[in-house]
Amino acid sequence: MPGPLSHIRVLDLGRIMAAPWATQILADLGADVIKIERPGAGDDTRAWGPPFLKAEDGTPTKEAGYFLAVNRGKRSVTLDIAKPEGQAIVKRIAETADVVVENFKAGALAKYGLDAASLRAQKPSLIYCSVTGFGQDGPRRDQAAYDFMIQAMGGLMSVTGERDGAPQKVGVPIVDLMTGMYATVAILAAIANRERTGQGETIDLAMLDVQAGFLANQAMNWLVGGKVPHRAGNRHPNIQPQDVFPAKDGHIVLAVGNDGQFAKLCEAIGRPDWAADPRFMKNQDRVRHEAALTPLLADRFRDFTRAELTALLDAAGVPCGPINSVPDVFADPQVLHRQMLRELPHPLAGRVQQVVNPIRLQDAPLTFETPPPTLGQHTAEVLGELGISDAERAALRDSGVI
Repeated sequence: MPGPLSHIRVLDLGRIMAAPWATQILADLGADVIKIERPGAGDDTRAWGPPFLKAEDGTPTKEAGYFLAVNRGKRSVTLDIAKPEGQAIVKRIAETADVVVENFKAGALAKYGLDAASLRAQKPSLIYCSVTGFGQDGPRRDQAAYDFMIQAMGGLMSVTGERDGAPQKVGVPIVDLMTGMYATVAILAAIANRERTGQGETIDLAMLDVQAGFLANQAMNWLVGGKVPHRAGNRHPNIQPQDVFPAKDGHIVLAVGNDGQFAKLCEAIGRPDWAADPRFMKNQDRVRHEAALTPLLADRFRDFTRAELTALLDAAGVPCGPINSVPDVFADPQVLHRQMLRELPHPLAGRVQQVVNPIRLQDAPLTFETPPPTLGQHTAEVLGELGISDAERAALRDSGVI
């Protein structure tokens, strides 16, 4: 069955992660995504390894795991957009597209006539999404940015890490990922609005804006309470008990979310008196008296193994879980049941594993059949669709345009 976006074509001028994450989501939803890459090198992330995917004979390919994580379902076309011939082809593809996504520095594509103003003048119904570090205006508009520095500048690292330790970044490029998610939401909104009005849209998405936006409760804690949030390790600033706790043979995460769950916790571990203690009866009391509560729970939990404790709390309806490694995650029975890990055919490796999109649509289910492309794998195919002949493609190849 065709995906819900099978009627949409996306011209992907994105690189690295934020923009490609958005276009991969659109591809998963059925869109035809044409990814433009530099001849010879391609997207920077193709070289961001090791590890590299192994060919069927066991030798490493030039396909880095980083690239494979964000480019499933796309068609790769190599074009040198610095050359007039390359620009002309991109414009021809844009004429057939519904959406353009790019993450060049602000204003960088204007000199090629590939900016929003130029392409939307050519096709007013086009939806053009620009992803940058700091946006299309403001004092930092010309500066480059990477996820790590935005985590720092946007306040995330100030609230991540142990209380007395150094600031920490999140273990995945969360700003890139969230920016890609916000870009996807904005594009889908623009598609819906275009169906109503016939008009396209220009979307200006900045990573620093995104990071500021998803400070969420930490930002509101400061705005409402006036107290600057600080690193607190795994301790939740607003809900207790939520933390990492020791067992006999390791650690578990406890995520009590309300007073009823706290009472169930106390009953399950043989300390119902704690739920009646005025210091701990209500969440606001437990937050204020966290320094007293946490050691009590930690001492009690050490009487159980992780398996015993999680089984006990699961049976009582108290949210808890083990701290899994990445291999543990993909061995989890629930993750296996939900088929979050799939194998797709690959032209070099034979098969490539993919962590697939978590969206589940009952009436238009997502399908995962197309692996991340090899560099320029679809150049001839896409140019052929534009009516560019074999002889013309040969000339473009000889001149280094493709």
